[in-house]
Amino acid sequence: MTMISPDFLDDLLAEEERLQFPSFDNDTAIALGNALVETARARKLPVAVDVSRAGQQLFHAALAGTTADNDHWIARKNAVVMRFGHSSYYMGRRAALKGVSFAESMLVDPQHYAAHGGAFPIRVVGTGLVGVVTVSGLPQQDDHALAVEVIGRFLKERFPA
Repeated sequence: MTMISPDFLDDLLAEEERLQFPSFDNDTAIALGNALVETARARKLPVAVDVSRAGQQLFHAALAGTTADNDHWIARKNAVVMRFGHSSYYMGRRAALKGVSFAESMLVDPQHYAAHGGAFPIRVVGTGLVGVVTVSGLPQQDDHALAVEVIGRFLKERFPA
C-alpha cells in the first residue's frame, strides 16, 4: 500500500495536470475505452470500463469476472470526479491523510459518492473538466494505475506532440 503524504497527493495532482486532452469527442471516448479494454484483456483483468462526457455515457464494457456491483461503483466514483474535479483516488487519499472518511470530510452520502481509485478526470486543455474515465474491479490503487497508464499511452499515440 502506498504511504499517504502531501508529496503523494502532489504527484496525483501532477498526473491530472499532465494527462489532459487537446480535444475530446465521442470517437475519442470510444477509442480510449477500447484501449482500456484491450489492455485489460491482455492482462486478463476482471474490470468494467466506463467513459463519459458531460454526463453522457459514451463507452461502457464489463469484462469477465465483473458484476453489476461494478457499475454501481463506477457511478459513485464518477460522481466524485464530476463534483470535486479531481480523481476519485486523489479525493480518497486526501481524506485519509486527514484521518477522516471522505463522506465525513466532504459531507456527502456514501451511497452516492465513492472516493476509491479508478475514476480519472477528462480535461481538455483550455476548457477544463469535460468527463470521466473509470475502471472498476481491482484494488483501488490498481484501478487508478490502469486508467493513468492507458490514458498516458493513448495521449502519446493519438495526440503526439
